[in-house]
Amino acid sequence: MQSRLRKRYRSERLFKLLGFAAVGISLAFLAFLLGTMLWKGAGGLSLGFLTMSDSTDPATAGVWGALKGSFLTIVVTMALAFPVGVLSAIYLEEFAARNRWTDMIEVSINNLAAVPSIIFGLLGLAVFLNFMHLPRSAPLVGGLTLALMTMPVIVIAGRNAIQAVPPSIREAALGVGASKMQVVFHHVLPLALPGILTGTIIGMARALGETAPLLMIGMRAFIAVPPSGITDPSSVLPVQIFLWSDEVDRAFVEKTSAAIIVLLVFMLMMNGLAIYLRNRFEQRW
Repeated sequence: MQSRLRKRYRSERLFKLLGFAAVGISLAFLAFLLGTMLWKGAGGLSLGFLTMSDSTDPATAGVWGALKGSFLTIVVTMALAFPVGVLSAIYLEEFAARNRWTDMIEVSINNLAAVPSIIFGLLGLAVFLNFMHLPRSAPLVGGLTLALMTMPVIVIAGRNAIQAVPPSIREAALGVGASKMQVVFHHVLPLALPGILTGTIIGMARALGETAPLLMIGMRAFIAVPPSGITDPSSVLPVQIFLWSDEVDRAFVEKTSAAIIVLLVFMLMMNGLAIYLRNRFEQRW
């Protein structure tokens, strides 16, 4: 018995050590990435860099045009993906009958969440540009493409959040005479909303960092004037970083690193917002 206990404790210590090592390696890679970017790009961060747009001269190049394009693209993505994804999750979890049709839909959604982003870029190129003839290199097309990519993630996160609501909430509401719609929208959805928002923001952060689908729809053009609307030609931060990294002029190396810092800060802010919403509205049962 003592031998088995010593073996068990030794295995537990080994597992804890491996877990600590994995966390340490991840933090070391993150620190190396941030340190390298700060060392190369801190000198390029300035007010002019944040307020000027793309230019062939590295001294006057900035990220304002790409930053505004990213914002407009994410707004279009959120406006389309969030309501459709949440309503789809509510229907599948609360109203849909359990049959082969809904099983096929669930499998399809799970598969779409794992599809490479370049496939959605090809879909956007074929449907939104070649078939619908929407303006090329516009935040509208980029938002539509990213909405298709983000929607399965929102549906999955929404269904998990709705499943986490205790059945007693539904039973109590039905017991006092509430209708099915009142139970869902007055009781279940408010309790599930923090988890839905967390999954949505994480999906938006993933969409913000995507490059391949936006390259497929033409958002790699040289844009010197910031867009004024969702139909104007535009670029986004990941594509701008890609274009600058391909420049021959070595002076763009500092600009590339500075743009990476801006993108990382923006993504960390979105993930921090997701963590805040989860901790602020999370219900303990």
